Amino acid sequence: MAIIALEPKYEGYLISKKAEEEGLVAIGGHLSVKSLLCAYSSGIFPWYAEGKPIMWWSPDPRTILIPEKFKPSHSLRQLIKQRRFRITCDTAFREVVHHCGIVPRKGQDGTWITPEVKKAYHKLHKAGYAHSFETWLGDRFVGGLYGVSLGRAFFGESMFYLENNASKVAMYYLVEFAKCHGFLFIDAQIETTHLLNLGAENIPRREFLAALHHALQFPTLKGEWRIPDEK
Repeated sequence: MAIIALEPKYEGYLISKKAEEEGLVAIGGHLSVKSLLCAYSSGIFPWYAEGKPIMWWSPDPRTILIPEKFKPSHSLRQLIKQRRFRITCDTAFREVVHHCGIVPRKGQDGTWITPEVKKAYHKLHKAGYAHSFETWLGDRFVGGLYGVSLGRAFFGESMFYLENNASKVAMYYLVEFAKCHGFLFIDAQIETTHLLNLGAENIPRREFLAALHHALQFPTLKGEWRIPDEK
């Protein structure tokens, strides 16, 4: 497989739509706000292990969730009605990213959320492009998710839970927010059984890039987000 090694100073490499069969577009570069925005605008995201070069990916097929096709389970709907959890948005971004990196995941060793990644996405958050949804049980922080927003697309990055169903509730509120603000899709990147059960679908890369191009014709909802129930 041909790999492209890139110099950190080179900013133009993320524009290419050519990717290897595995979805690997390039290796190298850096995680500046400019590079990350260029990457997401081109349907590309970083994913790599600590101590390794940055690897940029554009999977084929791509897993997305159309907000209107979201299918919460009966138990999740009941949980939302009970209002057991309290939800906030953009109040604990740094903590959400930190927990996504340290909370163990079944079947996974280690994490791609390195100190470099944490720093980079915090800068994206400060610039108004990265957002988090936080789940609380009383005053205890128990779950959440974060991602990047451009135009009317939301690129989900990671989620975690310390209490059963906490991340699912955060996902529910992300979808409701996306519906309210006319988002066209939530990018889930790579399929999981859990996401498919919630209504996500796999589409060819070319269709994803076309949908992304359309979503980017709309203004980005920048700055701190808030949800109606947030206090």
